Amino acid sequence: MSVKEATKAAPAPVRATTEPPRHPKRKRAWDEAPRWQVYLPLGIYLVFTLIPFYWILLFSLRPAGSTSLVPWPMTFEHFEKVWTDRSFGTYFTNSVLVGVATLLMTTLVALAGGYALARFDFKIKRAFMLALLCSQFVPGALLLVPLFEIFAELQMINSLGSVILAETVFQLPLSMILISNFIKNVPYSLEEAAWVDGCNRMTAFRIVVLPLLRPGLIAVGSFAFVHSWNHFLFALMFLNNQDKQTIPVGLNSLMSADSVDLGALAAGGIIAAVPVVIVFAFIQKWLITGFSAGAVKG
Repeated sequence: MSVKEATKAAPAPVRATTEPPRHPKRKRAWDEAPRWQVYLPLGIYLVFTLIPFYWILLFSLRPAGSTSLVPWPMTFEHFEKVWTDRSFGTYFTNSVLVGVATLLMTTLVALAGGYALARFDFKIKRAFMLALLCSQFVPGALLLVPLFEIFAELQMINSLGSVILAETVFQLPLSMILISNFIKNVPYSLEEAAWVDGCNRMTAFRIVVLPLLRPGLIAVGSFAFVHSWNHFLFALMFLNNQDKQTIPVGLNSLMSADSVDLGALAAGGIIAAVPVVIVFAFIQKWLITGFSAGAVKG
């Protein structure tokens, strides 16, 4: 028999059809726990969190004098009362102006200062960072008297500008530190590549770095807005006229030494909480998104 015939007569090799055994997936501790052990604590926590909100909503929607645990018949008289009779429309407008102005000023100044801290080295850099951190331990009430004297000399008492400046100054240290950390996570090689292509430092920052800082800027600006929206002390001390007051001071005016209008107070609390809830619902998306994903993928 020739070699060719022997090759044809030889049986074809049998290929293995079975795959090698795989190692079983290692189970984690929380995968082995029953579902009720996870959902029960979360459900209890959710109930204790939502009960106060339901209670406020109940007082704001049920008629005055009612003791029902269900807001029925539903009424909006408390909202109409605080918005028109208690000047909450004016308070709301003033709070929006203070919040938006504080957001813009804090973001712009923190962006410039954070870039300097992240990209430049100077002799007092560590001392400056330490001063920024230590400033967070100083309570705002401690500086009320000197701030009042400064604003009085500048003739800014009873002006929204005094509250905006005070809120911006107290928001800047933490905002600068946060922005500098965001900028440090942006690769420096991206700016260098833009310089090679003919961009100056400002153009490279605007084209390359700034788009990657969008989540950080939104987070810092949103926190500045929420803090200025909820802050009570500066508006109480620096603003005297009722048409200049903000929402926290307006809520305080609903409470007197003799009585408290619970329905109006609850309605005012709902009005004050809605913008904050919207802002936090908006920034949650940006906090989760990786702000440096564009640099990695690009």
